[in-house]
Amino acid sequence: MSDIAQPESVDLVIAPRTRDLGDGFMVRRILPYAKRRHVGPFVFFDHMGPVQFEKGQGLDVRPHPHIGLATVTYLFEGEIIHRDSLGVIQPIRPGDVNWMVAGRGIVHSERTRDALRAEGTRLHGIQSWLALPQDRQEIDPSFRHHGERSLPEVEKPGVRMRLIAGKAFGAASPAETFAPMFYLDAEASAGAAIPLPDDYEERAVYVAIGEITLDGMLCESGTMVVLKPGAKPEIATRHGARVMLLGGAPLDGARHLWWNFVASSPERIEQAKADWKEGRFPAVPGESEFIPLPEG
Repeated sequence: MSDIAQPESVDLVIAPRTRDLGDGFMVRRILPYAKRRHVGPFVFFDHMGPVQFEKGQGLDVRPHPHIGLATVTYLFEGEIIHRDSLGVIQPIRPGDVNWMVAGRGIVHSERTRDALRAEGTRLHGIQSWLALPQDRQEIDPSFRHHGERSLPEVEKPGVRMRLIAGKAFGAASPAETFAPMFYLDAEASAGAAIPLPDDYEERAVYVAIGEITLDGMLCESGTMVVLKPGAKPEIATRHGARVMLLGGAPLDGARHLWWNFVASSPERIEQAKADWKEGRFPAVPGESEFIPLPEG
């Protein structure tokens, strides 16, 4: 980030923290952050890779549970095989959206298929969680896959945007959402100005690839800029960039986040802990492994 003073439009700049998800698979964690727990419904935001898996290696996220949220997996490179306790088996590839609503409880795994593992493969993408509104936290779990061609594209001079979820610029994504929000993948050419929806109270810009300037402040890859309500920043690229634009209405109350659980009460988190420890969550068909409940 540049040394100029933080622009008036900016509420907070979040730098990534590196996390190891196991077997040396590193991610850049942006949300939750000590000074900012969420932006709109987004309570969790991880930037995976880019990583090159050698022959015989791949992603192996064993079955684990979720409650109270919707997960959004979105890839720039590679492929992930999703399996869940509803019996769904679904590959996700670049430009597609896997939209999993946990509700009262779901279990899933994420792996690299054998053919790609045998050759070696790359993986790069974003995984985020959205807190469900309080009156929808206990709905039945569900899973929907939205292929790249089903997602609306918005064209602006020098910028092509894919609407992953929500509504923006007069377009609406087919992904089911539960509160006002938007989530865009914007690919911008050198020197382009990147527009930002201005009809949401909470908004953020995440630089996934390359760098941008935001009201003159240089923002490099891995940086999230959280904007003040009503701000109208000038966002531009120097050499081209890929940027995630996200936000929505403020959450309808506080949320507790522990491991893979999101809830509006600590008691619900404790119940989910006990349910996973005692084996009361549904199993993923064909999977015998699982991630144990963390200690503490």
